[in-house]
Amino acid sequence: MKISKHKSVITLTTILAFLSSCAGSRMSSGGEVTGISAARWSDNAPYGMVLITPGSIVAGPQNGDSLWSTVNDSRGVSVDAFWMDETEVTNAKYRQFVHWVRDSIIRERLADPAYCGNEEFKITEDREGNPIKPHLNWNKPIPWRTADEDEQRVIDGMYRTNPITGIKELDPTQLNYRYEIYNNAEAVKRKNRRDPRTNEYSYIDAPLISKDTAYINDDGEIIRKKISRRLTSEYDFINTYIVNVFPDTTCWINDFENSMNEPYVRTYFANGNYDNHPVVGVSWEQANAYCNWRTEFLKRSSGANAGHVEPFRLPTEAEWEYAARAGKNDNVYPWNGNSTFAEDRGCFYANFKPNEGNYTRDGFVITSGVGSYNPNDFGLYDMAGNVSEWTSTAYTENLSRKTSDINPEYRYDASPDSPSHLKRKIVRGGSWKDVSHNIRSDIRMWEYQDGQRSYIGFRCVRSHIGFNGKK
Repeated sequence: MKISKHKSVITLTTILAFLSSCAGSRMSSGGEVTGISAARWSDNAPYGMVLITPGSIVAGPQNGDSLWSTVNDSRGVSVDAFWMDETEVTNAKYRQFVHWVRDSIIRERLADPAYCGNEEFKITEDREGNPIKPHLNWNKPIPWRTADEDEQRVIDGMYRTNPITGIKELDPTQLNYRYEIYNNAEAVKRKNRRDPRTNEYSYIDAPLISKDTAYINDDGEIIRKKISRRLTSEYDFINTYIVNVFPDTTCWINDFENSMNEPYVRTYFANGNYDNHPVVGVSWEQANAYCNWRTEFLKRSSGANAGHVEPFRLPTEAEWEYAARAGKNDNVYPWNGNSTFAEDRGCFYANFKPNEGNYTRDGFVITSGVGSYNPNDFGLYDMAGNVSEWTSTAYTENLSRKTSDINPEYRYDASPDSPSHLKRKIVRGGSWKDVSHNIRSDIRMWEYQDGQRSYIGFRCVRSHIGFNGKK
């Protein structure tokens, strides 16, 4: 008992001393409320990205044009600071994503007892031997050249032999990327509060929610569904996606009837001569999967120093237009003026279709290498032409009337069985196949979210937190 009392005295004395110390520090402010600083984290410049400072712009066409059925739909909007890729995502960068998915599947199978059962490819304990959530060991190299019989069977299982050419090639049907996103925007809405005393309805114990889920069935098919049910927990705001990440290389044939584009099918994504060209044949869904992978890849590479990482994502339509026009209301293109080429120098400002049937006048038949033309005043390349770019914004009629004028965004994640009009997403900037009018920065176009086109690519953005006026 004496020892116990002694310990209690020591503990109480320590607490009183601590409180006295705290009181002293508070009293030193003269009894005034001086505030308690929150933790801060640095937002260093991401590789290959440009900081877009906050600003406002009159977005949309300010003048109607009956010839092009363009309606004056302009309005003032403001956007906060964000980082934006200075170029479109290239074949080389997207190929890194494809190869990562390939390697992750191989590692999973090498660790799976049904295949090889090599425990070294998966980490299940921390350094002290405590169990943790299992994850792949990327420090363990895949034995590409030293594989034993079982390991070689796993590696070969990711490839197929082309029945026509006899060439061994990567099997694109297996390249499925699974990821989860917590929909915080829905989770914090008042209508989705479980306590009826605080939700908008005041009489519903469990609001009705809708979430996306996905799984692979016994036939190896990806099944995606949108589930509607009563809210049970925070986990109901976790959406699961499984996306096949390989670009549609056949888009070069399917987008252009009766054309000799077959060489692009074989070479555009596979040949290193196109490494620096923008990736195409990538759907809105695949672009979102890439953004998620890029975020997780950065977190894993940063290890214990990752801290808080703002996710990579597709730009909103408002962010894209503000960035493309360099924040200038008078700019209908990413550059000053209404001309698409410099008359005094005879050179074009972008890669587009200058004349009917003449794609080469600007120097390129199809896409150009990213950064082939001068950047705009924000330091961004190819914001007009080359390839159109996905935005995160869903398309609907009268969109401007549905969204706020501060960081406007309209989002709807349609499932495969949703009506087609709910699958429309806004694309911006025009492409190598478009005439000058369609590469204007204030023109809105759309494509279905599962569409894979030879003229649509994307670039990523990241929100910049706590902008203080310094780059």
